Amino acid sequence: MHPFKQKFMAQQKKFKHLSTRMFNAKSLILSQSTPYEVITEYKHAKVRFYASPDRKYKEPLVFVAPLAINMSIYDLYPYRSLVKHFQHSGFDVYLLEWGKLKYQDRFLNFMSFIDDVIPHCVAQICEHSGSRYISLHGWSMAGVFVTLYTALHQPEHVKNLMVMGAPIDSYASGRIGTLFKKTNHLISRNKKVQDTVYTGKIPKHFIHTPGVVNALGFKIVDPIGWFKSQKQFLMNLDNVHDLYEHATMGNFLNHMIDYPGGINQDMVFNVWLQNPLKNGAIKLKDKYIELKTINCSLLIGAGSTDQIVTADAARPLSELTSSTDVTFTLIPGGHLGLMSSQKSANLFWPDMTKWLIQRSNLLQENT
Repeated sequence: MHPFKQKFMAQQKKFKHLSTRMFNAKSLILSQSTPYEVITEYKHAKVRFYASPDRKYKEPLVFVAPLAINMSIYDLYPYRSLVKHFQHSGFDVYLLEWGKLKYQDRFLNFMSFIDDVIPHCVAQICEHSGSRYISLHGWSMAGVFVTLYTALHQPEHVKNLMVMGAPIDSYASGRIGTLFKKTNHLISRNKKVQDTVYTGKIPKHFIHTPGVVNALGFKIVDPIGWFKSQKQFLMNLDNVHDLYEHATMGNFLNHMIDYPGGINQDMVFNVWLQNPLKNGAIKLKDKYIELKTINCSLLIGAGSTDQIVTADAARPLSELTSSTDVTFTLIPGGHLGLMSSQKSANLFWPDMTKWLIQRSNLLQENT
């Protein structure tokens, strides 16, 4: 073939890929292809069940999703899927999803999840699975959820706890942590402002954030990473694999869900600004929750290049519980990559699976 014609055809192929990505992106999305069954619904939550084709272990693995995100991250690609990975490792898998929270949900707060919805769903999972105990996984905000849920309800159901990318010492989280520390210092200098911000007097509709704002914020936090991904895509327009992955990840990032005002009150104004978890306890409404009540096996993970929740912010949990079985590990990738990158799948998922297998009972064993 003439070099000119070959070059023309290559450019034509790139243009076709770009056009498809821009105007027919839905045809490229690969996420959430693994079949599942909804076993229960409660308030704003649903529980998905992904049955293992060859179940080996008594305790099911339960993923608790953070707010704002859609569920794609747990089943991102047919060939790189967390739920599928653990299904085929011999675990029945359950996923707690929160639905499309809206403005009318603005009063939901941490206690709505850790002392109501999660306990109810876990009880249903235990009944459905036939196991009194579960292994529990939480990433990002859900890492805080599962930590506080376990601390509040231990030792009721949680045998193994996996906390990924959760801010325990928020001030230690790089530039973001420094910003929150300085902001808290400024707020604390004025008692009236402190009382307004920290006691929930700001109307929830003022601090409720729509999904589109959350999607934008996720990109703003790591603009360099987002720009690099766009540049890489444009430089590899002839690569069909990259085309599908870019569209699938774009669908995940562009379709985020609302943060209720009550959640922002607890997460931003309590966890991030006041940083109580660094000292091993937090007060939510009338309950004082201490992390030292956690005594199950504990795996703590942090993204090696995470700019949102750094390793220094996540690591302190290892010293704050009563568990005698604690493992801390660095995971390849940033805040999102620790859950979804190829490096994480290749290097961390096998280690996480090994850790979980060593702490799970075989199905035929007496528990």
